[in-house]
Amino acid sequence: MKQYVVDVFTEEIFSGNPAAVCVMEHWISDSLMMKIALENNFSETAFIVKEGEKYHLRWFTLAGEINLCGHATMASSFVIFNFFEKNNTKIIFSTLSGDLVVRRFKDMFEMEFPSFPLKEIPVSDEMIDAIGAKPKAAYLGEDLLCVFDSEEIVRKADPNMEKVKKLEGLLLHITAEGKTYDCVSRSFAPKCGTAEDPVCGRGHCHIIPYWVTKLSKNNLVAYQASKRGGTLYCRMENGKVILAGKAALFSVGELFVDSGKSDS
Repeated sequence: MKQYVVDVFTEEIFSGNPAAVCVMEHWISDSLMMKIALENNFSETAFIVKEGEKYHLRWFTLAGEINLCGHATMASSFVIFNFFEKNNTKIIFSTLSGDLVVRRFKDMFEMEFPSFPLKEIPVSDEMIDAIGAKPKAAYLGEDLLCVFDSEEIVRKADPNMEKVKKLEGLLLHITAEGKTYDCVSRSFAPKCGTAEDPVCGRGHCHIIPYWVTKLSKNNLVAYQASKRGGTLYCRMENGKVILAGKAALFSVGELFVDSGKSDS
């Protein structure tokens, strides 16, 4: 089985967010996909099977399957566009979050993602204790979004992962208005087996709706301030979050696994 490793939201390898992508002729068992994800030890491994005109896409973290992953979707589109559909400029992925559309514009990939509704909730002592700093506001969608006054607080934060696990939401995102960029953020996913997600597309489905409203502008350049770092070009369109960025191929390999058809 071929496996591709792609660094996403970056122009060069060793930055952005890495994802493994397995493009298959037929589905393998969920247990084997989970074993492959654990062996890779990336925050996400994507598995793809073409079904009709669409590509069925599934994402596995180190803790199990999830319903949405931005960077692994972009990594998957990079692989399809460059190795399978070289003359195409649009891909539709069928996923647990519905159909996701990705378009290619030269070396830029643009994804159409859902926007998670945000409900403001009180800033709690548990949030302050877990993050190590007091947010000025907190919002809950599928994930928890905490907003700070200072970019420096976001960049220097060192959350306690065991305490983050006890907070509401699947992931924790912290964000502030940027100096060079419109906004900066970091994303933490200990419930998914990953302490910090280097560049989180899913997170920006929470972050961008907030900042589009707060900054009163629709086109934003966002920076994820992890150690690897990554840049996202974002906007809102028809209630959807549009995330765009570049990607770089790190490797193409062969997996020596029993890829017989799943009996599940």
